[in-house]
Amino acid sequence: MTTPRPTAPLDHLVHLAELQRAFARTVPAVDPQARVPWCGRWRVHHLVVHLARIHHWAAAQARRTCEVPLGRGPFELEPFYRRCAAELRDTLVELGPDAVGSTLLGPGPASFWRRRQLHEALVHLWDLRTAGGLPLDVDPALWADTVDEVVTVMQPRQVRMGRMDPLPAPVALVATDAGDRTWTLGPGGGDQAGVRAGMPAGAQVTGPAQGLALLLWGRAPADDPSLAVTGDRAVLVDTLSRRLTP
Repeated sequence: MTTPRPTAPLDHLVHLAELQRAFARTVPAVDPQARVPWCGRWRVHHLVVHLARIHHWAAAQARRTCEVPLGRGPFELEPFYRRCAAELRDTLVELGPDAVGSTLLGPGPASFWRRRQLHEALVHLWDLRTAGGLPLDVDPALWADTVDEVVTVMQPRQVRMGRMDPLPAPVALVATDAGDRTWTLGPGGGDQAGVRAGMPAGAQVTGPAQGLALLLWGRAPADDPSLAVTGDRAVLVDTLSRRLTP
């Protein structure tokens, strides 16, 4: 599947809607009992229900209201997903970019969820299509933004919440298909950031933005053939063994 090519800067809400539609169209094309091995014991039906519930939950977070229980199911997968996807999308449109909501970082712009749910949908669309043996072609700019979110939001939050210790050595990431955009994961990290003075990167990973994003989200191993690793590979392996994302 090929999704439309975005132009910079990314319109997260537009691309969220595109990915939601792609996910919904894919649901009936994949066996609901197919395994999703990189998600533990999940089958495809677990994946679909999970993403639907996350969209529903995120809509409540954006509105700063209590989440209305959806019940235990079973659900008709495609209609259930479409309903929750529409709820999130309609909520974000209604609130606009300036409303205050609850975010993963505390009170902040409700539009936070445009980006967060875009990447939730993108990673799980890859999960769904890969579980069904189906290709996925998404612009590297979206995958690069996924990498950026992990480096600047998700992994630092994991440290703040005590879910992982600070990384002992930084890992440099270079996306070869996104203008050689570079990040540093760990000490001194950030987009286009140099490592802390006197602390060179323990390892560097170079490759397509999709490969980097899937690496950080636990969908690709350190020896993924699409990625080139230089420096101390043990640093990268240790980094990937930690809870970089929720």
